Amino acid sequence: MSLSSEAAAHALATEIAWLNGAWISGDDLSIPVGDAGFVLGATVTEQLRTFGGRLFLADQHAARFRDSLACAGIDPGLPLEAIFAAAETVASHNHARGHRHDDLGVIVFATPGNLPSQHRGRSSQPRVAIHSFPLAFSTWSNAYRNGITLRSVSICQVPDACWPLQMKCRSRMHYVLADTMAKSLEPGARAVLCHADGRVSETSTANIAIVQRGTIITPPSTDALAGVSLHYLKQLSASLGIVWREHSLRSEDLASADEILLTSTPNCLLPATRLDGRPIGSGQPGPIAQQLLAAWSGSVGLDIVRQAFEAAEPNPPKALNMPTA
Repeated sequence: MSLSSEAAAHALATEIAWLNGAWISGDDLSIPVGDAGFVLGATVTEQLRTFGGRLFLADQHAARFRDSLACAGIDPGLPLEAIFAAAETVASHNHARGHRHDDLGVIVFATPGNLPSQHRGRSSQPRVAIHSFPLAFSTWSNAYRNGITLRSVSICQVPDACWPLQMKCRSRMHYVLADTMAKSLEPGARAVLCHADGRVSETSTANIAIVQRGTIITPPSTDALAGVSLHYLKQLSASLGIVWREHSLRSEDLASADEILLTSTPNCLLPATRLDGRPIGSGQPGPIAQQLLAAWSGSVGLDIVRQAFEAAEPNPPKALNMPTA
């Protein structure tokens, strides 16, 4: 989907966004405070990222967005293809205006529209919006070299009886509470969320996988959101001959792992090197994490680790102690 000549002329000096089929300035994107997505957190969403200004794994994100819309009962009133074509235009246009290191995060979200109780009993059509932002490489660049710290917390994953685990939504107070608890236990730590019966689910920002004796093990889709990046990691693992298994994990499995891998859209793959105050494996990013990061970089034609360091630091070290593509 391309911009009309009028919209293109207006957008030359500004970032663009998209709302229910209309192109607008990114600064003008807003939803009413009485929208159900704002009042109730009734929003389904996908976050994508770009490599070189092009959306990565867009078809997979679109398929999950379609399924989330169906779970939430939201009819966007627009073809899914049109929505994600608009996302590609937002990405390419806004990337062209950025710094050479600036790949983008691109958000697609949908709400049910106005909450009738705050609009004189009247609803509205659902709202579907797209916007972008420069990826915040500085918030994770050092983790490629030193790893992430994790903590076990008492905050549980929302049970499937409340809403389907495979619906990606923004009702995430449990994430906030879990990470607040983790940071109170150890500054800078991220929480590991488990189900009430002890099955490991995910962190607030990433899927979890462990490495045991050269085999990668991940929770099944009954235990955690089916991550787009996690599935891509599975494909990379297969190409490298790394065995991949799925079964439920417990906290003791994480504690005894040789490596812990965290996958998410913005940073692709980060190693976790500490859990509950103790090192995982050697306490440094392990060989499987390094091998997979190199493979991921090769597959996208860009050194993911170096991009993050160059974007986060004016003069990054020449040797990053991580493999290059």
